[in-house]
Order: sequence, then C-alpha cells, then structure tokens
Amino acid sequence: METITVRTIVVADDPTIANIVKTTLTEFGMNKAGTAYSDPTTDHLSVLFNKPRAIYYIAEENGVILGGAGIHPLDGGEAHVCELQKMYLIPAARGKGLAGKLISQCMEFAKENGYTQCYLETSPELARARKVYEQFGFRYLTGPMGNTGHFGCDSWMLKDL
Repeated sequence: METITVRTIVVADDPTIANIVKTTLTEFGMNKAGTAYSDPTTDHLSVLFNKPRAIYYIAEENGVILGGAGIHPLDGGEAHVCELQKMYLIPAARGKGLAGKLISQCMEFAKENGYTQCYLETSPELARARKVYEQFGFRYLTGPMGNTGHFGCDSWMLKDL
C-alpha cells in the first residue's frame, strides 16, 4: 500500500472509474435504477466534479487505478452540506485501509471548503462500506436529504465536520 498515490481526477480516468463503479455495484447486486449504476453522470465524473467546492480523488498504484471517492455539494441541499460520492474500490484494494485514506482526504477537503456536515447514501448490500462510514462517525438518518435522484439507496448517513 505504500506505493499508492492519490490525485485528482482527469478526463482520461472517466472510463476506468465508471467501470469500477458499475462493476462494484454489479458485484453487490446494486446494478439497478436509482443508484450510481444508472446515473448518467457516472460516465463523466471529471465533469461532474469540475465545479467549486467539489473534488474527486483517484487512488492508483503503479499507474493502475484502484478506485476513488469525491466530495460534491449536496444537490438540493443547504450550502453547508456536502455529499461523499462515488466511493468505490476494486476488490484487490479493499481491506487495506485505502477507503479510510480516501475518506480522510475527502473530509479534510470538505472542512477546508466550508462544509460543516457530510451526507452519504448507501444500502445494506454494501455492509463493509457502511462499517467504515460508522467508524468515521457517520450516523444513520431516518430519511434522505437533498435531491440526489438515487432512490435505489435506502440508507442515509450524516457526519458533523
């Protein structure tokens, strides 16, 4: 893991990271409407995150993309709330602390950009990811925030920054 670098997304990364997102969702039975799988922005994350107060980090090792995670203003939400989005890793990169590294970097960016809360959407199928979010202090909500369009996710979490 010591050779892993984290950098911001570039246009050339879009097909690879979209494939990682869709393959992971398929792996966990989440390849359905109302998730990032069917979200048209998943194919163009470099464009989606190319705006003020947004960033998408790519983790790579020896030029191979392992996954990524991003911070984006919460669509339809208040200005002080961001969303942790598109947090996915290839199977070989899981369980090695990389998710934690990406989340930490995302939370630091969020604080530096004036956010006071971070929201995310997930589902019971992504149990390992939910455990990581819990360890980072995300708490469960009883309903969604904002207007993400991801009606296929039925677990909502929030963290005070």
